[in-house]
Amino acid sequence: MVSAEKLIAGSELGSPFTLRKFKPSDLDKVVHINQVCLPENYSNYFFMDLYQQFPETFIIAEGDEEIVGYIMCRIETGLPTFRTFEIPKKGHIISVAVLPQHRNKGIGYALVGSALEAMTNHKAKECYLEVRASNLPAINLYRKLGFQITKTIKGYYSDGESAYMMTRPLPFNEPRQYYGKDFRL
Repeated sequence: MVSAEKLIAGSELGSPFTLRKFKPSDLDKVVHINQVCLPENYSNYFFMDLYQQFPETFIIAEGDEEIVGYIMCRIETGLPTFRTFEIPKKGHIISVAVLPQHRNKGIGYALVGSALEAMTNHKAKECYLEVRASNLPAINLYRKLGFQITKTIKGYYSDGESAYMMTRPLPFNEPRQYYGKDFRL
């Protein structure tokens, strides 16, 4: 859970990194990472709106005393179920990115795992995301975290590429391994 100001995550293969909640002063760096890493870019307003609505699911990774990655999510509600009249909640991973020189250190895994814990605390019962069908490293990462491809969305991205919708049930309470090291965030 991302309740502490900073959570030491770390990696045996690279320099340690920390996870913490996003702060408004992080916006410029997060926007920069989004522009460097992803073809889908969002307005400053979009980032800040998600932060204001769901601050626990907007998480920053820091390494070498700089912001090197982020994840931002939201909690969505569906129609009530007729059996229990419960309004189901779903977590939606909107964007996750790690600077290229900081990949393969467990940072993306830690960001997604931490966001899944935050969604569980919001009482979400499921999490989903969209990922480019060609993005095999991301698809493999999500599979390691228990996601499964549940749907193909043709022409989802502005360049015409299709997306896979990947989902996984929550809660997320398994201990995670980072290169052989067990610990909880």
